[in-house]
Amino acid sequence: MHDNIKKTIIITGGNKGIGLAITKKYLKENCNVFVGARSKILYNGPNKKNLYFVKINAENYKSHLKLAKIAKKKTKRLDVYINNVGLSEWKPINFITNQFLNKMLSINLKSVFWGAKAATTIGKNNLSIINISSIAGKRGSANNSAYCASKFAVNGVTQSLAKELGEKNIRVNAICPVLIKTEGLVKALDHKFSPAKKNINKFFKEFSNQNSALGKLPTAEDVASICYYLSKKETSSITGQCINIDCGVFPQ
Repeated sequence: MHDNIKKTIIITGGNKGIGLAITKKYLKENCNVFVGARSKILYNGPNKKNLYFVKINAENYKSHLKLAKIAKKKTKRLDVYINNVGLSEWKPINFITNQFLNKMLSINLKSVFWGAKAATTIGKNNLSIINISSIAGKRGSANNSAYCASKFAVNGVTQSLAKELGEKNIRVNAICPVLIKTEGLVKALDHKFSPAKKNINKFFKEFSNQNSALGKLPTAEDVASICYYLSKKETSSITGQCINIDCGVFPQ
């Protein structure tokens, strides 16, 4: 990939939260951005003409394939595929049902498989696949076994696909953020089983003070910057990595 060529980026769930921050970053850098999501994206910023929306169900392979085909047809290229769709919800083991577990794994894990499959089918080579994982994919936490399991699996898929696809010059990496205050996470924390215990602002403040080496927590824009960095030709030797974005919460 050459950085002077307008790249084509696909972002699942790029209409809100971390995904929206990623969308804005790539648009700012004058990329063609295809957002795949259930609901439309509201955006009136720079390079709006480069933004395309495709309604998809990220749990379904055919949706990913449709998204990738549309991007390739419109721009004749596919450079970066970002699997960003995710679900967070705390639940103790005795409250986990088959339906809940299937939903968690389908949204957080299967969507990554299908996105990667579609990307490699349409993009072929010289491609960067980025999976938005979590610190929860590297360490467990109470009442969070289903979510942690799904994110541990995402990291495993990332590492395996990096080995599998490397010979095609396809790079696969994951980004593992710690708590990022998005609407989706706040909603998940506003639950009796979450560590916030319904006092969300206090939870964020105490977590930051007690766990962060920098005394702060990362933002969605921080994740977006790392995604963009992994798209650049200067990072052509980086693959199979699960990169913490955590302000030193979990040094490795």
